[in-house]
Amino acid sequence: MKHIALFAATAMAALSLAGCGQQSGGAAGGTRDQIRAVGSSTVYPFATAIAEMFVASNPGMKSPIIESTGTGGGMKLFCQGVGAQFPDIANASRRIKKSEFEDCQKNGVKDIIEIQVGVDGLAFAESKSGPGLKLTPKIVYEALAANPYGKGPNKAQSWKDVDPSLPATPISVFGPPSTSGTRDSLAELILTKGCETDPAMKALKEKSEDEFKATCTRVREDGKYVDSGENDNLIVQKLGANPNALGVFGYSFLEENKDMLKDVSINGVEATYETVSTGQYPGARPLYIYVKKAHMQAIPGLQAYLAAFAANWNPNGALTKRGMVAAPEDVRKASTETVKSLAVLDGSQLK
Repeated sequence: MKHIALFAATAMAALSLAGCGQQSGGAAGGTRDQIRAVGSSTVYPFATAIAEMFVASNPGMKSPIIESTGTGGGMKLFCQGVGAQFPDIANASRRIKKSEFEDCQKNGVKDIIEIQVGVDGLAFAESKSGPGLKLTPKIVYEALAANPYGKGPNKAQSWKDVDPSLPATPISVFGPPSTSGTRDSLAELILTKGCETDPAMKALKEKSEDEFKATCTRVREDGKYVDSGENDNLIVQKLGANPNALGVFGYSFLEENKDMLKDVSINGVEATYETVSTGQYPGARPLYIYVKKAHMQAIPGLQAYLAAFAANWNPNGALTKRGMVAAPEDVRKASTETVKSLAVLDGSQLK
């Protein structure tokens, strides 16, 4: 009887979703009996972890399809319409933009549920015997940018070349590759902020978004920044072999290796669970998922999938054990209530 009930529920959901597609003015809605999420590479490992838990707790349900398209690419796919041919969820390492929200509205994606699932932290570290660097986004940018402020190739060889208050230690940074979400965090939270300290860069942004992005986020390729792949253990080994080097990786990895590494503060703020969780640390940013309310009844298991997120985003939950930083308690409570009520975003506060 349980199998018959599950089949009947799935069939009804499929018909409902087909109706959604037709109502939105899209092509034939079709049917789909598994959850589909797109978006942020940073949120991806947490979304897949929840997918595993969802399947384990819901026998007979298909595993959700989670695609790492980047936040912007995911939003574009998400906002194309309502129906089986469009994703149910957009994972995002930033809040949805006003322009994206408006695109959603134009394409019939009227009711969007916004849920903050946690916080991301980008850490800077050196070996226990390192020089004790104290950095700012401006210093990091001027040390690592390929073409600082668009004034020509980066010539800085030591940290002292960048800022007289720093030691004459050679610049040597081991960090993530361009394909990594951590590299995106480095670009967005640190390099861009440092670049924007020059008023001319703000003017450049208004003139040419592409030129601004290239100037502010492209990293030098002369050996001062070393792409160390996705293996953070390799970075730790390199820091041990070169105590004057700097490593860049997710906050959780710094926490796991505090016996070998020490934090390098940014703007005088050290990366700790509290400073990352509350957003005081410059390398912190909220992580979100966006869900189509029109798909909640149409897609089998979507409510249970959201509930699995809420059950595992606490400080001692499964997601924090996977490396995510839990959001502050008031944020978690608000997000849990949103999962229950399915309240929709009005968009008036978006930028």
